Amino acid sequence: MRTDGKIHGCGRLAYNWLVIAFSGADMRTLIVLLSLLLGAGLAQAQERVIVDVDYVQDAARRGAIIWDVRSPADYKKGHIPGAINIGDVARVLRDENTEDFIAIEKIEKIFSAAGLDPAREIIAYGSRGTWNPYFARFTMQSFGGGQTRVYHDGMDGWIASGMRPATDESKLVPLDLKLRADSGASVSTREVIARLNQRGIQIVDARTPGEFAGEDIRAIRGGHIPGAVNIPYEQNWVDPDTPGKLARRQVTETSGMALKPVEQLRALYARLDPEKETIVYCQSGVRASETAGVLQQLGFRNVKVYDSSWLGYGNTLDAPANNVTFFNVGLMNSRIRVLQGRIEQLERELGAAKAEKK
Repeated sequence: MRTDGKIHGCGRLAYNWLVIAFSGADMRTLIVLLSLLLGAGLAQAQERVIVDVDYVQDAARRGAIIWDVRSPADYKKGHIPGAINIGDVARVLRDENTEDFIAIEKIEKIFSAAGLDPAREIIAYGSRGTWNPYFARFTMQSFGGGQTRVYHDGMDGWIASGMRPATDESKLVPLDLKLRADSGASVSTREVIARLNQRGIQIVDARTPGEFAGEDIRAIRGGHIPGAVNIPYEQNWVDPDTPGKLARRQVTETSGMALKPVEQLRALYARLDPEKETIVYCQSGVRASETAGVLQQLGFRNVKVYDSSWLGYGNTLDAPANNVTFFNVGLMNSRIRVLQGRIEQLERELGAAKAEKK
């Protein structure tokens, strides 16, 4: 999908008809053609997944929910005016051990208390480039919500655009929600295994090259799903190394985590077929949610997140895998012992230094 404001696709066709209509058609025909043109534009607006600051402002004016998915501490420092917050979505909505969703009854209570209705138009945002708002969107899709969009540039982009942040807490009227799981946005481990080697299926691994190669092991096994194409989710950004540069203090802001231009994103995913069912996975489904959102923005018709991702697949020992390596418990314990020894040595040295000062 184009986001440059130019008329294209059905909109271009309706526009051409409109030009013809101006050259002699009656008023009734002209009104019909105008309706076609406006309808095409509205349909395109509904397809938008990733939005800009102007869209956020317009959405707020028409009563959309603005959802800040960051931690409460970050929210209190400054947020988009009118935004609500339930905390860091990855921590609040997922089990810390399995990294799957918590029980649906608990999510119902959280959403109900916050007035967070999946059926409403929602704009989710965090910090620029982070996957959290995409995971928030995937969460809403998992419960039937189809109107959640992502403000990718987030709070960084809001401030950079000259907008003022708010510090007062915003709240919505509490609800009495009854959520129903919608499996249309995701696939299970068994469903992934059943789809292996099918012609109409393509799989995208959004993890790092080290994880894909089985060198960075984050489950019982390392490796990747057979047939998967490795495109790390950071490759969606203008500069994928921005987090590293920030850590090394080579840059001081996050503009490198803005999305690449549309044509560069199309080139990044050029080996994929937009008409095929596309399954995206990472370690636990969160990074995959960002790649899934980008693919949907590009017009991929049938994109699903493998929610359990490699944590579920790697721990399913009968699931076929490539580049398989196994987690070395003995090596981990050895490294922990070495680290513990260093900590104890530092504590002894610190205690001795304090004793000398006395």
